[in-house]
Amino acid sequence: MKKILCSLAFLLTINMANSQVLLTLLFGDKLNSPDLEFGLEGGVNFPAVSGLDTSSRFSTFNIGFYFDFRVKEQLYIHTGVLVKSKLGVNKLSVSDVQAAGVNYIDENGTYSQKINYFLVPVFGKYIFSNNIFVEAGPEFGLRYKAWVEYENDTDDVETNIRQYNKDMINPIEAGVGIGAGYKIDKVGGMSFGVKYFQGFVNVYKGNSSTKNNSLFLAVTLPIGAKKSHDKIESNNINKPQ
Repeated sequence: MKKILCSLAFLLTINMANSQVLLTLLFGDKLNSPDLEFGLEGGVNFPAVSGLDTSSRFSTFNIGFYFDFRVKEQLYIHTGVLVKSKLGVNKLSVSDVQAAGVNYIDENGTYSQKINYFLVPVFGKYIFSNNIFVEAGPEFGLRYKAWVEYENDTDDVETNIRQYNKDMINPIEAGVGIGAGYKIDKVGGMSFGVKYFQGFVNVYKGNSSTKNNSLFLAVTLPIGAKKSHDKIESNNINKPQ
């Protein structure tokens, strides 16, 4: 588990660094102002699906971009898109595999349901004077890929089989999220946080007991926000009175 998390953290760092370079070249600090912060969001999440025999979680990384719109001095609207995000559940039982609408192969391997979504939060976010923040609100998802993955490693032979079942999964997700974290600097600073998502829409069509949920460990990295703020402050200081 430790090795997996370290690998995910390394991959996330590489992805965020490459994305930051690209977005900085494209936009610079044009997307940031005292009332708007734009940047990258990434992290690791641990999803599960209720209403099945299994409740085992797997770990996967996600990455996207975010916007923080300032409403008042310490109150913000947080939104954006996690463009690479996966929900689902691990260690499906035989009946779970059948409910997922795919073929059962054998009992020697493990099965996991994996669903790729675009996730869009619309959170109210409050940053306290000590830079700790809380956030909560609705979150929406659009499914674009889904499959059951069979894995088996016996006699030095590794088997990995994907059976796609997108048609069995509802295309729209909607639920609520709640989280908390710490922002290093209120203006242009990285933040670290934890969020929990609870879905309200049936994961499998016709099965009203199956709902997504996931625990997210998130990092945000503003792009050009500090530079933009310092530029505005400098212009205000040098402005003729």
